[in-house]
Amino acid sequence: MKSSTAPDVHEERPGHAPVAHPARAAGGRDTHEGQTRAAIVQLLVEHGPITAPEIGEQLGLSAAGVRRHLDALIDAGEAEAAAPPRRQGRGRGRPARRFQLTAVGRARLGHSYDDLATAAMRHLREIGGEAAIEDFARRRVQSILSGVDPAGQDVETVAEEIADSFSESGFAASTRRVGTGVQICQHHCPVSHVAEQFPELCEAEEEAFVEILGTHVQRLATIANGDAFCTTHVPILPAKEPPSS
Repeated sequence: MKSSTAPDVHEERPGHAPVAHPARAAGGRDTHEGQTRAAIVQLLVEHGPITAPEIGEQLGLSAAGVRRHLDALIDAGEAEAAAPPRRQGRGRGRPARRFQLTAVGRARLGHSYDDLATAAMRHLREIGGEAAIEDFARRRVQSILSGVDPAGQDVETVAEEIADSFSESGFAASTRRVGTGVQICQHHCPVSHVAEQFPELCEAEEEAFVEILGTHVQRLATIANGDAFCTTHVPILPAKEPPSS
């Protein structure tokens, strides 16, 4: 008597190629789906707000595939359509929708030792007061930017080096040219939950930018305040013309 137990991996059929076992196939499909969704989340972190076609181009996915993953993230409260820019061009048709992570989505990326770090900061404040917190915040950002040397470099180049240093520390930072300035964007903040209670961390970053760049900067948004990403605007002054003889 032949056993009625289904083959573990695949079953052979005369004249046919092996057929994958449904349970095993589903498991592999689930793994692939999870990897694809994680890759989309990473793009939303590093390049958001980003359009669905841009995601598809980067990952080699169909429009339907991208839409399905985005819908799942939106239903879970982890992603959302970004508000359109205030100034849109007058081209034909509506601009493509751009998507970004929500606070819930960023929280699921992981914030290592948040509770421990917050408790340590509170203890530091108890024994050393506000001055101790401010000193710690300055030392922290100095360690992140220790490799940035502004000597002989233009403001935009220094801003790019600042972004690179923050990316190496887990902030997924980048720069973009906007009008007469450049913006430093931090798409993820591994200490945002701590910074919500200790804004000195964000303030120390802004002070360090001013010191290294040699010009005033303006903090436009911070993740700790509920924004999609941290944005710091750095004006680029026009080069001075030599005095006429």
